[in-house]
Amino acid sequence: MSDGYVKDVSGLIALSDAREMPFETQEGLITPNDRFFICHEAPTPVVAADGWRLSVEGDAVSIPLSLSLYDLEAMEQVELGALIECAGNHRRLFEDVMGEPLDRRPDVTEIRWRLGGVGMAGWRGVRLGDVLSLAGIAEDAHHVMPVGLDRGKEDDDGIRIPLPADKALHPDTLIALRMNGEPLPPDHGYPARLVVPGWVGTYSIKWLERIEVTRRHLWVKRNTEMYVLMGEAWQGEGHGPARGPNVTKHPIRSSLALAWPARLAPGPQRLRGYARGAEDAIVRVVWSADRGATWRDADLMSSSERYAWVEFAFAWQATPGEHVLMTRAFDAAGEAQLLTQPFNDGGYVFSMVHPHPVTVG
Repeated sequence: MSDGYVKDVSGLIALSDAREMPFETQEGLITPNDRFFICHEAPTPVVAADGWRLSVEGDAVSIPLSLSLYDLEAMEQVELGALIECAGNHRRLFEDVMGEPLDRRPDVTEIRWRLGGVGMAGWRGVRLGDVLSLAGIAEDAHHVMPVGLDRGKEDDDGIRIPLPADKALHPDTLIALRMNGEPLPPDHGYPARLVVPGWVGTYSIKWLERIEVTRRHLWVKRNTEMYVLMGEAWQGEGHGPARGPNVTKHPIRSSLALAWPARLAPGPQRLRGYARGAEDAIVRVVWSADRGATWRDADLMSSSERYAWVEFAFAWQATPGEHVLMTRAFDAAGEAQLLTQPFNDGGYVFSMVHPHPVTVG
Protein backbone atom coordinates (compact mmCIF):
# COMPACT_ATOMS: atom_id res chain seq x y z
CA MET A 1 0.00 0.00 0.00
CA SER A 2 1.28 3.45 -0.90
CA ASP A 3 2.37 5.71 1.94
CA GLY A 4 -0.09 8.25 0.55
CA TYR A 5 -3.09 6.16 1.62
CA VAL A 6 -4.73 5.17 4.83
CA LYS A 7 -7.00 2.18 5.19
CA ASP A 8 -9.47 3.16 7.92
CA VAL A 9 -12.46 0.89 7.76
CA SER A 10 -12.63 -0.08 11.43
CA GLY A 11 -11.82 -3.67 10.61
CA LEU A 12 -14.69 -3.92 8.15
CA ILE A 13 -13.87 -4.34 4.50
CA ALA A 14 -15.83 -5.97 1.70
CA LEU A 15 -13.76 -4.93 -1.28
CA SER A 16 -10.47 -6.34 -2.47
CA ASP A 17 -8.91 -2.89 -2.43
CA ALA A 18 -10.27 0.26 -0.80
CA ARG A 19 -7.76 3.03 -0.08
CA GLU A 20 -8.69 6.43 1.21
CA MET A 21 -6.59 9.51 0.62
CA PRO A 22 -6.17 11.52 3.84
CA PHE A 23 -8.22 14.54 2.83
CA GLU A 24 -5.98 16.96 4.71
CA THR A 25 -3.10 16.07 2.35
CA GLN A 26 -4.88 17.33 -0.79
CA GLU A 27 -3.07 20.38 -2.18
CA GLY A 28 -4.14 22.35 -5.23
CA LEU A 29 -6.83 21.04 -7.54
CA ILE A 30 -5.27 17.90 -9.02
CA THR A 31 -4.87 14.73 -7.00
CA PRO A 32 -1.64 12.89 -7.98
CA ASN A 33 -2.13 9.42 -9.41
CA ASP A 34 -0.32 7.73 -6.53
CA ARG A 35 -2.60 9.41 -3.99
CA PHE A 36 -5.94 9.08 -5.78
CA PHE A 37 -8.44 6.98 -3.80
CA ILE A 38 -9.00 3.38 -4.90
CA CYS A 39 -12.17 1.33 -4.61
CA HIS A 40 -12.84 -1.95 -6.38
CA GLU A 41 -14.26 -5.31 -5.44
CA ALA A 42 -11.93 -7.76 -7.16
CA PRO A 43 -8.14 -7.79 -7.49
CA THR A 44 -6.76 -5.37 -10.07
CA PRO A 45 -6.79 -7.05 -13.50
CA VAL A 46 -3.44 -7.30 -15.26
CA VAL A 47 -4.11 -6.30 -18.86
CA ALA A 48 -1.71 -6.53 -21.82
CA ALA A 49 -2.47 -3.68 -24.19
CA ASP A 50 -1.50 -5.67 -27.28
CA GLY A 51 -4.22 -8.25 -26.75
CA TRP A 52 -6.88 -5.97 -25.32
CA ARG A 53 -9.95 -5.02 -27.32
CA LEU A 54 -13.14 -3.12 -26.56
CA SER A 55 -16.32 -4.48 -28.11
CA VAL A 56 -19.47 -2.44 -28.72
CA GLU A 57 -22.56 -4.54 -29.30
CA GLY A 58 -26.28 -4.85 -28.68
CA ASP A 59 -29.64 -4.51 -30.38
CA ALA A 60 -29.34 -0.70 -30.53
CA VAL A 61 -26.21 -0.56 -32.70
CA SER A 62 -26.07 -1.31 -36.42
CA ILE A 63 -22.29 -1.81 -36.68
CA PRO A 64 -20.81 -3.95 -33.89
CA LEU A 65 -17.24 -2.87 -33.13
CA SER A 66 -14.06 -4.43 -31.82
CA LEU A 67 -11.55 -1.66 -31.09
CA SER A 68 -7.91 -1.93 -30.07
CA LEU A 69 -6.08 0.57 -27.90
CA TYR A 70 -4.41 1.84 -31.09
CA ASP A 71 -7.86 2.36 -32.68
CA LEU A 72 -8.95 4.51 -29.74
CA GLU A 73 -5.70 6.47 -29.69
CA ALA A 74 -6.14 7.22 -33.41
CA MET A 75 -9.49 8.92 -32.77
CA GLU A 76 -9.86 12.56 -31.74
CA GLN A 77 -8.56 12.98 -28.19
CA VAL A 78 -10.20 15.37 -25.74
CA GLU A 79 -9.17 16.53 -22.28
CA LEU A 80 -11.35 17.12 -19.24
CA GLY A 81 -10.66 18.01 -15.63
CA ALA A 82 -13.20 16.15 -13.53
CA LEU A 83 -13.81 14.94 -10.04
CA ILE A 84 -14.57 11.32 -9.21
CA GLU A 85 -16.10 10.61 -5.82
CA CYS A 86 -17.27 7.35 -4.34
CA ALA A 87 -21.02 7.29 -3.69
CA GLY A 88 -20.18 6.18 -0.16
CA ASN A 89 -17.70 8.95 0.59
CA HIS A 90 -18.52 10.57 3.97
CA ARG A 91 -20.46 7.41 4.90
CA ARG A 92 -18.83 7.34 8.32
CA LEU A 93 -20.37 10.73 9.09
CA PHE A 94 -23.82 9.13 9.18
CA GLU A 95 -22.57 7.48 12.37
CA ASP A 96 -20.26 10.18 13.68
CA VAL A 97 -22.62 13.11 13.08
CA MET A 98 -26.13 11.67 12.86
CA GLY A 99 -25.72 8.65 15.13
CA GLU A 100 -27.07 6.25 12.47
CA PRO A 101 -25.40 2.81 12.68
CA LEU A 102 -24.09 1.50 9.36
CA ASP A 103 -25.33 -2.05 9.72
CA ARG A 104 -28.57 -1.94 7.77
CA ARG A 105 -27.45 -4.29 4.98
CA PRO A 106 -26.49 -7.62 6.57
CA ASP A 107 -25.14 -8.98 3.27
CA VAL A 108 -22.69 -6.06 2.84
CA THR A 109 -19.75 -4.97 4.97
CA GLU A 110 -19.69 -1.20 4.57
CA ILE A 111 -16.50 0.67 3.73
CA ARG A 112 -16.41 3.44 6.31
CA TRP A 113 -15.10 6.29 4.23
CA ARG A 114 -14.72 9.57 6.05
CA LEU A 115 -13.64 12.44 3.74
CA GLY A 116 -11.04 10.97 1.39
CA GLY A 117 -12.95 8.79 -1.09
CA VAL A 118 -12.63 11.53 -3.69
CA GLY A 119 -10.09 12.99 -6.10
CA MET A 120 -9.77 15.18 -9.16
CA ALA A 121 -7.67 14.39 -12.22
CA GLY A 122 -7.01 15.61 -15.71
CA TRP A 123 -8.44 12.94 -18.03
CA ARG A 124 -7.65 12.46 -21.71
CA GLY A 125 -9.38 10.12 -24.08
CA VAL A 126 -12.18 9.61 -26.57
CA ARG A 127 -15.76 10.78 -26.30
CA LEU A 128 -17.96 7.78 -25.63
CA GLY A 129 -20.47 9.39 -27.99
CA ASP A 130 -17.94 9.27 -30.85
CA VAL A 131 -17.49 5.53 -30.36
CA LEU A 132 -21.25 5.00 -30.18
CA SER A 133 -21.68 6.99 -33.38
CA LEU A 134 -19.17 4.73 -35.14
CA ALA A 135 -21.28 1.80 -34.01
CA GLY A 136 -24.42 3.38 -35.47
CA ILE A 137 -26.33 3.84 -32.24
CA ALA A 138 -30.08 3.82 -32.80
CA GLU A 139 -32.17 6.91 -32.11
CA ASP A 140 -34.32 4.88 -29.72
CA ALA A 141 -31.41 3.45 -27.74
CA HIS A 142 -32.35 3.39 -24.07
CA HIS A 143 -29.37 2.11 -22.09
CA VAL A 144 -25.61 2.03 -22.66
CA MET A 145 -23.94 -0.38 -20.27
CA PRO A 146 -20.15 -0.48 -19.82
CA VAL A 147 -18.78 -3.81 -18.58
CA GLY A 148 -15.39 -4.14 -16.90
CA LEU A 149 -12.83 -6.91 -16.88
CA ASP A 150 -12.98 -7.17 -13.09
CA ARG A 151 -15.13 -9.94 -11.67
CA GLY A 152 -16.92 -9.85 -8.35
CA LYS A 153 -19.69 -11.36 -6.28
CA GLU A 154 -22.26 -9.12 -7.92
CA ASP A 155 -21.39 -10.07 -11.51
CA ASP A 156 -19.21 -13.04 -12.46
CA ASP A 157 -19.15 -11.76 -16.05
CA GLY A 158 -17.79 -8.28 -15.36
CA ILE A 159 -18.74 -5.36 -13.11
CA ARG A 160 -21.40 -3.24 -14.83
CA ILE A 161 -23.99 -0.53 -14.46
CA PRO A 162 -26.15 0.97 -17.24
CA LEU A 163 -26.21 4.63 -18.26
CA PRO A 164 -29.15 6.40 -19.89
CA ALA A 165 -28.34 6.92 -23.55
CA ASP A 166 -28.43 10.71 -23.27
CA LYS A 167 -25.78 10.68 -20.52
CA ALA A 168 -23.63 8.25 -22.49
CA LEU A 169 -23.86 10.50 -25.55
CA HIS A 170 -23.03 13.67 -23.63
CA PRO A 171 -19.79 15.12 -25.08
CA ASP A 172 -18.15 15.18 -21.63
CA THR A 173 -18.59 11.45 -21.01
CA LEU A 174 -15.23 9.92 -21.89
CA ILE A 175 -13.45 6.67 -22.50
CA ALA A 176 -10.30 7.80 -20.70
CA LEU A 177 -6.88 6.50 -21.72
CA ARG A 178 -4.69 8.86 -19.72
CA MET A 179 -4.80 10.27 -16.19
CA ASN A 180 -2.84 13.39 -15.27
CA GLY A 181 -0.74 13.07 -18.42
CA GLU A 182 0.17 9.40 -17.95
CA PRO A 183 -1.35 6.14 -19.19
CA LEU A 184 -3.99 4.98 -16.75
CA PRO A 185 -2.36 3.30 -13.74
CA PRO A 186 -3.43 -0.34 -13.30
CA ASP A 187 -5.52 0.46 -10.21
CA HIS A 188 -7.38 3.15 -12.15
CA GLY A 189 -8.49 1.10 -15.12
CA TYR A 190 -5.62 0.54 -17.58
CA PRO A 191 -5.89 0.47 -20.54
CA ALA A 192 -9.29 2.23 -20.74
CA ARG A 193 -11.99 3.32 -18.32
CA LEU A 194 -15.15 5.34 -18.40
CA VAL A 195 -15.29 8.80 -16.83
CA VAL A 196 -18.84 10.01 -16.22
CA PRO A 197 -18.42 13.54 -14.84
CA GLY A 198 -20.99 14.83 -12.39
CA TRP A 199 -22.16 11.33 -11.43
CA VAL A 200 -20.99 9.14 -8.55
CA GLY A 201 -17.92 7.01 -9.14
CA THR A 202 -19.67 3.67 -9.64
CA TYR A 203 -20.64 4.74 -13.19
CA SER A 204 -17.00 5.34 -14.19
CA ILE A 205 -16.37 1.65 -14.88
CA LYS A 206 -12.70 0.66 -15.00
CA TRP A 207 -10.87 -1.88 -17.22
CA LEU A 208 -13.45 -1.63 -19.99
CA GLU A 209 -14.08 -4.83 -21.90
CA ARG A 210 -17.33 -4.23 -23.72
CA ILE A 211 -20.21 -1.81 -24.05
CA GLU A 212 -23.75 -3.11 -24.48
CA VAL A 213 -26.26 -0.79 -26.15
CA THR A 214 -29.92 -1.75 -25.91
CA ARG A 215 -33.40 -0.49 -26.63
CA ARG A 216 -34.65 -1.89 -23.34
CA HIS A 217 -34.14 -0.90 -19.72
CA LEU A 218 -31.38 -3.00 -18.17
CA TRP A 219 -31.55 -4.11 -14.56
CA VAL A 220 -28.40 -5.30 -12.81
CA LYS A 221 -27.42 -5.55 -9.18
CA ARG A 222 -25.87 -2.09 -9.09
CA ASN A 223 -29.07 -0.29 -10.10
CA THR A 224 -31.53 -2.52 -8.25
CA GLU A 225 -29.98 -3.54 -4.91
CA MET A 226 -26.73 -1.64 -4.41
CA TYR A 227 -26.56 1.97 -5.58
CA VAL A 228 -30.13 2.88 -4.68
CA LEU A 229 -31.59 4.99 -1.87
CA MET A 230 -33.50 2.65 0.40
CA GLY A 231 -34.71 2.43 3.97
CA GLU A 232 -37.43 3.86 6.17
CA ALA A 233 -37.12 7.36 4.68
CA TRP A 234 -37.35 6.15 1.08
CA GLN A 235 -40.16 4.62 -0.93
CA GLY A 236 -39.28 1.58 -3.02
CA GLU A 237 -42.49 1.67 -5.04
CA GLY A 238 -42.44 3.10 -8.55
CA HIS A 239 -38.82 2.20 -9.29
CA GLY A 240 -39.34 -1.09 -11.08
CA PRO A 241 -37.43 -3.95 -9.51
CA ALA A 242 -35.08 -1.44 -7.86
CA ARG A 243 -35.43 -1.06 -4.10
CA GLY A 244 -35.47 2.73 -4.40
CA PRO A 245 -34.31 5.62 -6.60
CA ASN A 246 -30.91 5.21 -8.20
CA VAL A 247 -27.94 7.17 -6.89
CA THR A 248 -26.68 9.20 -9.86
CA LYS A 249 -25.55 12.84 -9.52
CA HIS A 250 -23.08 14.10 -6.96
CA PRO A 251 -24.67 16.25 -4.27
CA ILE A 252 -23.20 19.59 -3.20
CA ARG A 253 -20.49 19.04 -0.58
CA SER A 254 -17.83 21.02 1.23
CA SER A 255 -15.19 19.77 3.63
CA LEU A 256 -12.24 21.23 5.49
CA ALA A 257 -8.84 19.85 4.56
CA LEU A 258 -8.08 19.04 8.19
CA ALA A 259 -7.49 15.84 10.10
CA TRP A 260 -10.57 14.50 11.89
CA PRO A 261 -10.54 15.46 14.70
CA ALA A 262 -8.05 18.29 14.10
CA ARG A 263 -5.51 19.73 16.53
CA LEU A 264 -4.27 23.28 15.97
CA ALA A 265 -2.04 25.71 17.81
CA PRO A 266 -3.56 28.89 19.28
CA GLY A 267 -3.36 32.05 17.21
CA PRO A 268 -4.25 33.11 13.67
CA GLN A 269 -4.93 30.22 11.31
CA ARG A 270 -5.51 30.15 7.58
CA LEU A 271 -7.77 27.16 7.00
CA ARG A 272 -8.70 25.70 3.63
CA GLY A 273 -10.98 23.09 2.15
CA TYR A 274 -12.73 21.90 -1.00
CA ALA A 275 -16.29 22.33 -2.25
CA ARG A 276 -17.88 20.52 -5.16
CA GLY A 277 -21.20 19.69 -6.72
CA ALA A 278 -22.58 17.76 -9.67
CA GLU A 279 -22.84 19.45 -13.06
CA ASP A 280 -22.89 23.08 -11.90
CA ALA A 281 -19.88 25.03 -10.67
CA ILE A 282 -19.52 26.09 -7.04
CA VAL A 283 -19.75 29.87 -6.75
CA ARG A 284 -19.82 30.54 -3.00
CA VAL A 285 -18.66 28.95 0.25
CA VAL A 286 -19.44 30.23 3.76
CA TRP A 287 -18.07 29.13 7.12
CA SER A 288 -19.11 29.22 10.76
CA ALA A 289 -17.33 28.80 14.08
CA ASP A 290 -20.48 29.00 16.24
CA ARG A 291 -22.49 26.01 14.96
CA GLY A 292 -24.25 28.01 12.27
CA ALA A 293 -25.41 31.01 14.29
CA THR A 294 -23.37 33.27 12.01
CA TRP A 295 -21.83 32.64 8.61
CA ARG A 296 -18.96 34.42 6.85
CA ASP A 297 -17.81 34.19 3.25
CA ALA A 298 -14.71 32.15 2.51
CA ASP A 299 -12.28 33.10 -0.23
CA LEU A 300 -12.48 31.00 -3.40
CA MET A 301 -8.88 30.14 -4.28
CA SER A 302 -9.53 28.67 -7.73
CA SER A 303 -11.79 29.35 -10.69
CA SER A 304 -15.26 27.89 -10.59
CA GLU A 305 -15.64 25.21 -13.26
CA ARG A 306 -18.12 22.51 -14.07
CA TYR A 307 -17.24 19.03 -12.74
CA ALA A 308 -14.36 20.46 -10.68
CA TRP A 309 -14.01 21.26 -7.04
CA VAL A 310 -13.11 24.69 -5.74
CA GLU A 311 -10.45 25.26 -3.10
CA PHE A 312 -11.58 27.75 -0.48
CA ALA A 313 -9.84 29.36 2.49
CA PHE A 314 -10.57 31.65 5.43
CA ALA A 315 -8.78 33.21 8.39
CA TRP A 316 -9.72 32.04 11.88
CA GLN A 317 -8.40 33.22 15.24
CA ALA A 318 -7.95 29.96 17.13
CA THR A 319 -8.39 30.20 20.89
CA PRO A 320 -7.59 27.37 23.33
CA GLY A 321 -10.38 24.86 23.82
CA GLU A 322 -12.78 22.62 21.89
CA HIS A 323 -14.35 24.06 18.75
CA VAL A 324 -16.62 23.07 15.90
CA LEU A 325 -16.15 24.52 12.41
CA MET A 326 -18.69 24.23 9.62
CA THR A 327 -18.76 25.10 5.92
CA ARG A 328 -21.54 25.35 3.35
CA ALA A 329 -21.35 25.55 -0.45
CA PHE A 330 -23.64 27.04 -3.12
CA ASP A 331 -23.62 26.29 -6.84
CA ALA A 332 -24.26 28.34 -9.98
CA ALA A 333 -27.82 26.99 -10.27
CA GLY A 334 -28.71 28.48 -6.88
CA GLU A 335 -28.70 25.17 -5.01
CA ALA A 336 -27.18 24.99 -1.51
CA GLN A 337 -25.53 22.28 0.49
CA LEU A 338 -28.13 20.58 2.68
CA LEU A 339 -28.50 21.44 6.35
CA THR A 340 -30.19 18.11 7.09
CA GLN A 341 -30.77 14.92 5.11
CA PRO A 342 -32.51 11.57 5.57
CA PHE A 343 -30.50 8.43 6.24
CA ASN A 344 -30.39 5.65 3.65
CA ASP A 345 -29.44 2.05 4.35
CA GLY A 346 -26.43 2.12 2.02
CA GLY A 347 -24.95 5.19 3.65
CA TYR A 348 -24.69 6.91 0.27
CA VAL A 349 -24.10 10.56 -0.66
CA PHE A 350 -23.79 12.06 2.82
CA SER A 351 -23.64 15.73 1.91
CA MET A 352 -25.17 17.82 4.69
CA VAL A 353 -23.29 20.59 6.46
CA HIS A 354 -21.29 18.80 9.14
CA PRO A 355 -19.44 19.87 12.27
CA HIS A 356 -15.67 19.43 12.06
CA PRO A 357 -14.21 18.99 15.56
CA VAL A 358 -11.08 21.05 16.30
CA THR A 359 -9.02 21.12 19.49
CA VAL A 360 -6.85 24.19 20.03
CA GLY A 361 -4.11 24.32 22.64
